[in-house]
Amino acid sequence: MSVQVSLSRLNMFHGHLQGSELLRAMIMAEFAGKIALISSFGADAALLLSMVADINPATPVFFLETEKHFPETLEYAKTLTASLALTGVHWLTPDPELLVRTDPKGDLWQSQPNRCCWLRKVEPLNRAVETLAIQALITGRKRYQTPDRAEMQTIELDDKNIFRINPLAFWDKEKQKQEIILRNLPEHPLFAEGYRSIGCAPCTAPVADGQDERAGRWAHTIGFEDEKKTECGIHLPSDEMGSWSV
Repeated sequence: MSVQVSLSRLNMFHGHLQGSELLRAMIMAEFAGKIALISSFGADAALLLSMVADINPATPVFFLETEKHFPETLEYAKTLTASLALTGVHWLTPDPELLVRTDPKGDLWQSQPNRCCWLRKVEPLNRAVETLAIQALITGRKRYQTPDRAEMQTIELDDKNIFRINPLAFWDKEKQKQEIILRNLPEHPLFAEGYRSIGCAPCTAPVADGQDERAGRWAHTIGFEDEKKTECGIHLPSDEMGSWSV
């Protein structure tokens, strides 16, 4: 059966599902033992982590430990892992040799943010997917977040033939907030300080009330090639992100 046919079948049987219903079908049936959740352990990560924990707390969770995170994010990751009894959390770190060759001073984010994201996020994720023979990745992306995500579907296929499962794609901020309250989930420590989308510390800033929640991501790239960076690259096609090995 071709991958495209498989995508058609998944959409036929599960395309109408969202949230926990979609997750249960993907984790327990379609991709049992071959699916992982990508989690930033950021501002709204707790909800999806909680949903996955309810279904199977041993589901692999990929946390991209870029070595540039806020200390608060690292502590939050440990707190959520313990409170949700998650047993499959993988802290994915950059390849040490690549790091020494490519970013010896640790300041690559300033001048080549795409290359930095590839080194610290894309390459470690690709490596983990290959090592664990993962066939599907769960993401927390929502349609309302950016124009590039506005047409996103709940089940997709990327350019590397890895399925992307987006159970919260059609959820709005209010629905998400209500579910977080219902589950009594702890808030990221930086949320109260105005951080609404939290990534690496050098590339994340708080946002003002009413401002887009991702406006604080890569704010320093405004003017880079007349455009502001909006994605780290793990959700972009390979030809849009670029690839470096030295």
